[in-house]
Amino acid sequence: MAKGQSKKGSGGQKAGGRGAADSRPAGSRPAGSRPTGPRPPGRGPERRPPARQTPAWLLVVIALIILGGVGTVVMLNRPKPAAQPDTKQVTIETAKGNIVLEVYPKLMPVTSKNFLDLVQSGFYNVPTMTFHRVEGWVIQTGDPTGTGGGGSSKTIKLEVNPQLKNLRGMVGMARSSDPNSATSQFYILKTDASWLDGQYAVFAKVIQGMDVVDKIAAKDRITKVSITK
Repeated sequence: MAKGQSKKGSGGQKAGGRGAADSRPAGSRPAGSRPTGPRPPGRGPERRPPARQTPAWLLVVIALIILGGVGTVVMLNRPKPAAQPDTKQVTIETAKGNIVLEVYPKLMPVTSKNFLDLVQSGFYNVPTMTFHRVEGWVIQTGDPTGTGGGGSSKTIKLEVNPQLKNLRGMVGMARSSDPNSATSQFYILKTDASWLDGQYAVFAKVIQGMDVVDKIAAKDRITKVSITK
C-alpha cells in the first residue's frame, strides 16, 4: 500500500500542473514584474511634461527687431526734404538791357547768402544805384550812394573757392585793402583777371547779357535787381 500511495501521490502532482509550494492564486503575477496590457481603470490621464517657456531676453530681442523694421519702413515712407538748388538766378535790369547772373550758393555759401539777402531785401533797388566804376576790364556797382565809398552795414569774411576763377563774365565782391571788408559792392569782369584769384570772392557768373555789360558806361543806373529763379 505504501508503494501504491507513492505512485498516486506522484500522479497527483502531474495532474495539477504545479507543486504545493506554489500557492499563487490563478491570474496573479510575480512580484516586481511590470504590468502589461491596458492601464488599470481609475488611474486618470498621464501627466504631460511642462511646456518649454521662451526666455525673456529672447522676447526682448524679437520685439526690438520688429520695432526696428517698423521704424525703417516709416523712415523710407517719410518724404525727403527738398534739395537745395546748386544755383540761383539774379537779373539786373538797366536802361541798356538785362544782365542775368548765375549765383553759386553751394560753392560760396557765405558770399552768396550775403548777396541774395541784399537782393531779396531790395537793397539794390534805389534810384542812386549806378555803375560808379567802369574801366576797360571791369564794371562795378552796389553802392547806394553812387560814389564807390558806401555799402551795406554788414561785412563778410573773405571766401575763396578754387573752382571759381576771375575770368571774363565772372562776378566777385569788391572790398577795401582789408580782405574781410566786403559788404554790398560787386564787380563784373569784361576780361580775364587771374591776378585777382585767391584775393577776391568770386560767387557768380553772367549767363546772359554780356553784350549789355560791354555797353555799360559810368553812371548808368540800375533800375531793379531781383531773384528770378
